[in-house]
Amino acid sequence: MRYRELFAPTLREVPADVELISHKLLLRAGFIRPLIAGAYTFMPLGYRVLTKVSNIIREEMNASGAQELLMPAIHPRELWEESGREATMHEVLIGFKDRRGTEYYLGPTHEEVITDLVRKNVRSYRDLPLNLYQIQTKFRDEPRPRGGLLRAREFLMKDAYSFDRDEAGLDATYNSMYRTYIKIFQRCGIDIVPVDASGGAIGGKETKEFMLLIPTGEDSILICPKCGYAANQEIADFRLVTPKPAEAPKEMARVDTPEAHTVQQVCDFLKVSPERLVKTLIYMADGKPVAALIRGDRELNEGRFRAFLGAAQLEMATPEEIQQFTGGPVGFSGPVGLKIPIYGDEELRGMVNFVTGANKADTHLVNVNWTDVKEEITWTRLRLAVEGDICPGCGEKLEIRRGMELGHIFKLRYAISEPLGASYTDEDGSERLIIMGCYGIGVSRILAAVAEVLNDDNGLIWPASIAPFAVHLIAANITDETQKTLAEQLYAELLQAGVEVLFDDREERAGVKFKDADLIGCPVQIIVGKTAAEGRVEIRSRATKEAEVVPAADAVENVRKRMA
Repeated sequence: MRYRELFAPTLREVPADVELISHKLLLRAGFIRPLIAGAYTFMPLGYRVLTKVSNIIREEMNASGAQELLMPAIHPRELWEESGREATMHEVLIGFKDRRGTEYYLGPTHEEVITDLVRKNVRSYRDLPLNLYQIQTKFRDEPRPRGGLLRAREFLMKDAYSFDRDEAGLDATYNSMYRTYIKIFQRCGIDIVPVDASGGAIGGKETKEFMLLIPTGEDSILICPKCGYAANQEIADFRLVTPKPAEAPKEMARVDTPEAHTVQQVCDFLKVSPERLVKTLIYMADGKPVAALIRGDRELNEGRFRAFLGAAQLEMATPEEIQQFTGGPVGFSGPVGLKIPIYGDEELRGMVNFVTGANKADTHLVNVNWTDVKEEITWTRLRLAVEGDICPGCGEKLEIRRGMELGHIFKLRYAISEPLGASYTDEDGSERLIIMGCYGIGVSRILAAVAEVLNDDNGLIWPASIAPFAVHLIAANITDETQKTLAEQLYAELLQAGVEVLFDDREERAGVKFKDADLIGCPVQIIVGKTAAEGRVEIRSRATKEAEVVPAADAVENVRKRMA
C-alpha cells in the first residue's frame, strides 16, 4: 500500500475528554473515528487490524470444531419475552417498531436467536453436539459509553453457543473453548488472566472471564500471589475471620446526630471508626422491601445479594420507600424495630457495641448488640471481597488488581433452553432438554487492549500477528532519485515475497514520516535514506528501537527472519 493513497488522517491533538491512552492513540494514528458517543468508524488501518484479529479467532474456533454462521441483528421482541430476559436486560436493549408497529430489538447478544434456530432444526441426539459461532456487530444502550472501543454502544463480538446432550458433553465443550481462548489471546500478543466470574444478565453458574491486568481496567480482580486463585470482585470468595469481642456488651442508647446521614458524617460526629458502624441498606427485591446489613467500611455485593434472594430485579429503595418502610429518612435506617426481612453479612456476627441508624431523622443508636435486635436476621455472605482478605485456597492474603475483560465463557446449562423449549429425543425415545454453553470475545475490544499496553511516548507498537502492515517502508527524500529508485525496488520485492508493506512515498519532510511511522506502530521499519547511494538501508524494530544498516539486497531476507 502506498501511503499517498492511504486514507489515514492523523491527529496531533485529541479532544480533552479522551482519557485512556488506547483511545488517544487510535484516534491520533487514524485507526478509528467517532460518529456518535459509543459508535466508531474503523478506518482502513483499524479495519486491517480488526480483520486480522477476526481471522485469528476464526482459525482457532474452526480448529476446535466450531462452525461459523451469521445471524440477524434484528430480533423479534417476543423471543426476549419468551426467554424471560427482556426484564433483566431491559436497560441495554435498543428497541424499535417497523411500519406495521411490530416491535424488535437490535441484538445485544444472540442466545435467544441461536436457541430458536436449534429448537426448530435439532430433533435427535444424533444431531448433537453442536458449537455454532459468529463474528457480528452487537448493540447495547450503554448509559456511559466511554473509553473509545472499551465501552461502546456498537461493537464487534465473536459469540459462540454450544448444544450438548448432558453435563459431560458441556464440560468437554467448555474446556475446549477455554483452551481455544488461551490460544487466541496468545496469538494476538495479549497476556491474559482467566478469573472466576459472575454470569450477570447472560446467566450461567460456572463462568470464566479472560482479563488483561492494567491499572486503567474497569473491573476489580482479587488475586492470590501464592496459589494463583483469581476472581472478579463480584464473586470473589475469601475465608471469613471473625475476631472475638474485645469488650463486654453495654446498654444501648439513643443519641441525636443532626444532619449526619453518611457513614463519614456519623463517624466524625460520634468519634468512632467506620468499623464500629453497621449500615442498613434498604432495597426492593422484585418489588418487595428487604434490608441488608454490612459494616460501615464495606460495600454490599449486590449481585451476590440478588442471587441469594433469588430475585430477578434488585434496586435501591427510593427515599419515599425508605421513609415508608423504616419510619425515617435516608441515612438513618437501622435493624432495631425494622419490620421487613433483614439479611446480615456474616462478618457482623461477632460485633458488639456498634452504631446503627434509629429509623428516625437525625438520630442514631450507640452500643447496639444483636440481642437488642428482636427481629429475625438471616446471615449470609454479603460484602465484596477486599485486598487483604484471606485466600479461600491457601490462606495467603489476596491482592486487588484492575482488569479489562476481553472474553467470557459460560455454562448456561438450561437457562435459555428450558424457557424456549429446546429439546431433543434421546436414544431411549425420551425427550430431554439441550444443555448449553456460551462463549464471547470482544473483537473490537482487543484493538483497544493491545493499544493500551503496547505503546510508548511515540505511538502504537503492534505485534506482528495483528499489525496493519508488517513493514513500514520510508523513503526519507522521495525527490532524491537514488532513494526513490531503491525504495521502489524494495517495495516491489517485499510485495513479491508476500510481505504486507506500507510504503511512505509522500513528498513530506523525513521527520514527519518518522513520526507517523512510530505513531502507526508497524513492527518493522525500513528507511531508505542517505546510505541508499551505497546500496544500503536501515532496518529498525519498532518495539526495541534497535537498528541495523544492511545491504538492500539482504533486506527482504532480514524481514523474513524478523517475522518468523
